[in-house]
Amino acid sequence: MTSNLPTAPTTPDSAEPTLNTEYDTEYEIGQDNIEVLGLDIHNPVFFMSAGLVIFFSVVSLVFPESTNLALADAKTWTLQSADWLFAITPVIVLLFCLSLAVSPLGRIRLGGADATPDFKIHSWVAMLFAAGVGIGFMFYGSAEPLAYYTDWFGTPLAVAPGTPAAERLAFSATIFHWGLAPWAIYAIVGLALGFFAHNKGLPLSIRSAFYPVLGDRIFGWPGHIIDLFAVVSTVFGLATTIGIGATQATSGLAYLFGFEQTRLIQILLILAMTGLAVLSVVRGMDGGVKLLSNINMGVAFALLMFVVIAGPTVLIFTGMGENLLNYVKDTPALTNWVGREDINWFHDWTIFYWAWWISWSPFVGMFIARISRGRTVREYFAVVLLAPFTICVVWFSAFGETAIAQHKSGVGELAGDMTNASITLFEMLHDMPFPEVTSGIAILLLIVFIVTSADSGALVIDTITSGGKADVPVVQRVFWACMLGVTASALLYGGGTDVLRSLQAGTITAALPFTVILLVCCLSLYIGMRDEHAQLTAGDTDST
Repeated sequence: MTSNLPTAPTTPDSAEPTLNTEYDTEYEIGQDNIEVLGLDIHNPVFFMSAGLVIFFSVVSLVFPESTNLALADAKTWTLQSADWLFAITPVIVLLFCLSLAVSPLGRIRLGGADATPDFKIHSWVAMLFAAGVGIGFMFYGSAEPLAYYTDWFGTPLAVAPGTPAAERLAFSATIFHWGLAPWAIYAIVGLALGFFAHNKGLPLSIRSAFYPVLGDRIFGWPGHIIDLFAVVSTVFGLATTIGIGATQATSGLAYLFGFEQTRLIQILLILAMTGLAVLSVVRGMDGGVKLLSNINMGVAFALLMFVVIAGPTVLIFTGMGENLLNYVKDTPALTNWVGREDINWFHDWTIFYWAWWISWSPFVGMFIARISRGRTVREYFAVVLLAPFTICVVWFSAFGETAIAQHKSGVGELAGDMTNASITLFEMLHDMPFPEVTSGIAILLLIVFIVTSADSGALVIDTITSGGKADVPVVQRVFWACMLGVTASALLYGGGTDVLRSLQAGTITAALPFTVILLVCCLSLYIGMRDEHAQLTAGDTDST
């Protein structure tokens, strides 16, 4: 099996040798691994992680009501105790990203000065989109702006629903949730992992990002605990995403074909998608995730263009600029967590999103690290922050403006009150040309996004639980792909009639410890990059 982990660049004999800035440590990647039953796994991270995930899944399936109540209680405690921490973390991380990008540290190249990119720019962006937000864009693209406008579950800043202020804030809040904040979180984790693996010779694992503050202790129990939290956070974050995607896909099928939607159908769809993810895992990065991501990016772009052309085209284009300006204007008020009149909305939407993004950050961050070797830090931030943000503004403006326009016109499926977020997209497409075709395309997109998320997630979790080794038996990734499907099914099964709240509770609870880890990671990354820059500067001085 060919390793997916990029190797160090070679230097031609005639060229000047590249300055070696790797850490002087005796640790060898994979030295704590054990080989058992044909597996190559880290001891004890694999066993602790797998044990916790299996334990939770079994308990959820055997005691669904008790599990749901326990998650709800944990969510309540977390929100009451740490909503401020969730609220401030994206702000700190985004400012840190911008500071690194404009500083001299932005010239550092992932993989060293001679490293070249492993993927072309279009494949790079496509994989970012597919792994990072694909399912969410499909589920919330039309539903979230419409929900905020109509007071489906509260309005941002407690404005009166159905007013011009509500419409303005509907888009400001949606872009606030899906724009720079999540990608800053992903970007900083990805940069930390890529920098310490590609530039410092450490294992591609979350623990490596803490070497400047923990030293060789990252190879002991402190590192084991960090990786354990990363795996658990990733599993819950991905299970939430898979559950949301399956809920919308089955809702779309039920809407199109008129059958009753049940939890059994949702779980069966998840299991089927897990099977497809396993096939993608077996095909590897180029034949699996990269291929599916490129296909899905093209299909998603086609659906977007259809909505722009068949929808209120002029309103969509004017809305893009207005929504962007309003986002900048409303961000300070949306960020503030003190004395809010919309505290329930703030907790159920903003804090859930921040927890969701943080829980996703080990997964998306490591995936970004694997595909971003050869990019400078400045180039890295320019693409990882701005490309998804631009897509976010365009996508939510197109789908949101169309949905709200249909609602305001009083004609069609969206004329009345919003009742079910999972079918909002299909209700919107129903009142546009070729509804059966476009709804079928939307369902296909959802399915492929689920597959790419599970495939990418399995790859990342396997990397962590194999001690940062890349050349390991593929059956390990198959195991984690299956565990993601089982965990998503368990959360859906335990959620009862309010599936989304069950998924939210699991995500918020699992993300709390990793929020602290994320903030410490920023400090550690700065120390490591500062020292690297000093070494490179000293090397340039010595050579002159």
